[in-house]
Amino acid sequence: MGQTIELKAADGHTFPAYVAQPAGTPKGGIVVLQEIFGVNSHIRSVADGYAAEGYFVVAPSTFSRIGKASVELGYTEADMKEGFGYKMAVDGMAEPAVMADIQAAIDHAAQAGKVGIVGYCWGGLLTWRAACTLNGLAAAAPYYGGGMTADNDATRTPRVPVLAHFGDQDHWIPLDTVEAFREAQPGVTVQVYAANHGFNCDQRGSYDAAAAKLARERTLAFFAQHVG
Repeated sequence: MGQTIELKAADGHTFPAYVAQPAGTPKGGIVVLQEIFGVNSHIRSVADGYAAEGYFVVAPSTFSRIGKASVELGYTEADMKEGFGYKMAVDGMAEPAVMADIQAAIDHAAQAGKVGIVGYCWGGLLTWRAACTLNGLAAAAPYYGGGMTADNDATRTPRVPVLAHFGDQDHWIPLDTVEAFREAQPGVTVQVYAANHGFNCDQRGSYDAAAAKLARERTLAFFAQHVG
């Protein structure tokens, strides 16, 4: 359903993005942000799923700034260690860096109309940051964004409606920090599931079909309301 294209950020940096087209006229655009495992088969499947719902979908590589644009990892302990290293390298770069690439993805998706953004794990954190700092978005749906309930990220102010998904068994994002985030961000809709970190990914041992289905239904309804 999709293809990989090259996009260019405002600073001239070029990077690949997986693009999935709907069958008919798009309802709007959706940017899908990867986990620490790259734009792998799971992320491409997520993008294809949103395209099947009628959206023009763009899934940019967020590792391209460190020369790992085409990395595709699985979900073993070794893969997790490798991906976390890449994530730390990108996070250590001076801003805007990867945020400029996400802005370019938003701008590309805007050819289809209003744009929503959804991301998973590290992509969830980047989705939250995008909702608070970038232009051209109509809605954001971060899934278990590691770090978004802590420190400076928890006090950011979103510019658009946000629907945030968390798992109550997620040892990476303690539930007390989720509840503190909910209290500090009354404008954000926070949904908590009886599930672990990564519950949306059917390639991970932490996959929870019921939680993934409900979260997707809620996200689709949210995008239908705010994007098209």
